[in-house]
Amino acid sequence: MVATRVYFEEGKSSVFAAAIDWPGWCRRAKSTDGAIEALLEYQDRYAVVLSAPFKPGKLVVVGTVAGNTTTDFGAPGVATPWDPEPITPNDLKRQVTVMADCWAYFDGVVDAAPAALTKGPRGGGRDRDDIVAHVQEAERHYCSKLGTQVPPRTPWVEQRAVITEALLAGSPEGAWPSRYSLRRLAWHVLDHAWEIEDKSA
Repeated sequence: MVATRVYFEEGKSSVFAAAIDWPGWCRRAKSTDGAIEALLEYQDRYAVVLSAPFKPGKLVVVGTVAGNTTTDFGAPGVATPWDPEPITPNDLKRQVTVMADCWAYFDGVVDAAPAALTKGPRGGGRDRDDIVAHVQEAERHYCSKLGTQVPPRTPWVEQRAVITEALLAGSPEGAWPSRYSLRRLAWHVLDHAWEIEDKSA
C-alpha cells in the first residue's frame, strides 16, 4: 500500500495537515499533533466522497510550510515546495476526478439539507443557500488563479466546466500550481459540504 505524503501549514494560532496527492483531505487544529488526529478522524468521511476506493496507507509527514493571514483566517493559503513537482497525465486526471467527486458530494449534501441551518457554537450565521452562493462565487474568483475567468452569474455547471478544462490542461497561464489549485478548490468545497451536514442536524 502506497504511503500518503502529508505536510503542515503552520499559522500563528492553528495548523493545517493536508495530503499532497488527495485533494480535499485537509483538516485544521491547534497543533501539529491535533491536525494529524483531525485528518485521520476525517479519513472515513473523505472516503465516502470518492468514486474510487480510498486506501491512503501510512501517513508520512514530509515537511512544514509557514502559514500566512489566510491560514490564520481559517483556510489553507500557501503553495508548497512539493507543488511544482511534475504530475503525470494519469495522476492529474485522477485528481481532477476527485475534484468532480467533491462537487457531486456537495450537490448531494445541499439537496438533502434544510434551508435553515443550526446556529450557535457549531453553527454560525449562514444558511444553506448563502453557503452555496459563497462557494460558487469563491470558485469564480479562483478562476483567475487558474489562468481563466468566467463572467458573474455564469451557471455553476458551466463555471465548473471551465475550471475542469483549466485543471486538466495544467493551468499553464495560472498563478497557482496544479497541485495547489486542486487541493485548495477541493478543500473549500468539502469543508462547506461537511459544514452543511453538521449544521443540518
